[in-house]
Amino acid sequence: MVRAPDPRLLGFLSAYDRHISGLALALREVVLEEAPEALESIYDAYSAVAIGFSFTGRLKDGFCHIATYPNYVNLGFNRGVLIADPHKALIGTGKWTRHIRIAGESDLRRPFLRRYIQAAMELAAPAGTRGTGKSVVKSSVAGGRTARKRAKPRAGRSRR
Repeated sequence: MVRAPDPRLLGFLSAYDRHISGLALALREVVLEEAPEALESIYDAYSAVAIGFSFTGRLKDGFCHIATYPNYVNLGFNRGVLIADPHKALIGTGKWTRHIRIAGESDLRRPFLRRYIQAAMELAAPAGTRGTGKSVVKSSVAGGRTARKRAKPRAGRSRR
């Protein structure tokens, strides 16, 4: 079983619609199933809640991250330009980082998703590298949480 999420992470995610916070937690579970000893660094910022995964706790050693936004969740790869992308699933134009957008449960079941995570781990650390398996809150919004702005509903959709 994957380790339980830090209560502070649950608090940060509570500002999102249940569907989005559920996607973020389900994606976290997928990553930790592939890397159960990875150290999880939790960041709360004004624009997103992010979870970085590494075996050292250092940002530069991260192999992937989850970024939570109002309408979707991204699975980002710190060295994404180096990952083979036969499924053309990686998005982004930055120098190094690429991501896969997760908008629904079906996106989590794509069979290649775990292979991308495994490839990212191989790029970040030699085989057999182990982490502490801990969760660490690295930063939070100064002065406490204010309500996140909800995304505007897409045309033709109700927010019920």
